Amino acid sequence: MKYICLIRHAKSSWADPTQTDFERTLNERGEKDAPKMARLVYSKNIFPELMISSPATRAFSTAEIFAEEFGYSVEKIISDARIYESSTRELLEVVQQISDNYKTVFLFGHNPGITNFANLLSYKPIVDMPTCAIVALELNIENWSNAERFCGRLILQEYPKKLRMEN
Repeated sequence: MKYICLIRHAKSSWADPTQTDFERTLNERGEKDAPKMARLVYSKNIFPELMISSPATRAFSTAEIFAEEFGYSVEKIISDARIYESSTRELLEVVQQISDNYKTVFLFGHNPGITNFANLLSYKPIVDMPTCAIVALELNIENWSNAERFCGRLILQEYPKKLRMEN
């Protein structure tokens, strides 16, 4: 079995109109939501052995916050340009190239790619992944290269607004 946490970047800021989409930073809500969501995953005993992120500022910043919460070295986060503006096929390629030495991987990306990818892997439909949403899947594979459609069983689906509504 392999495990993957698909994480959409936290809420980003639109305050600076001179920033490109790639450069957008997290806003105040994103800065608050990301550590809360990381702690939620931690409380479920899901720990990353590898973190891979889009290089876009808002995604990589989210990955850095998760890394800090998990005691994972920020320098070890892999930045993969294929994740930014990715298609399902590109995300599948990223995952299929992961070393089999890793059992649990966190992947930080963007919509619509991350939601579409969750739907490719999971036999249970994922309607939408809002900002800082997490979908954790148990993949019925021994090798990452065998990742394919419907190989995953949903084990966690959470997002910040849902947690706020429950409290």
